[in-house]
Amino acid sequence: MDTINIHEAKTHLSRLVEKAARGESFIIAKAGKPMVRVSALDSPSVENRQRVGFLKGRIEVPDDFDEMGEDDLSRMFEQ
Repeated sequence: MDTINIHEAKTHLSRLVEKAARGESFIIAKAGKPMVRVSALDSPSVENRQRVGFLKGRIEVPDDFDEMGEDDLSRMFEQ
């Protein structure tokens, strides 16, 4: 996410509003300190974004996942 200083934001407000409307959120900073995040009205808020399960259907976890490498681990700790 881009960070724009407040002076640049005032100078290029129209361009930045169009950018946000296309779904490209950005942060406006004052003296290097982030102040606000600008995003489109219809974009999901950070709190509502789904993170758990975001790879569902894209990857498969083997049934023996929790047993993989068990023999190697046992040997390493029994030495």
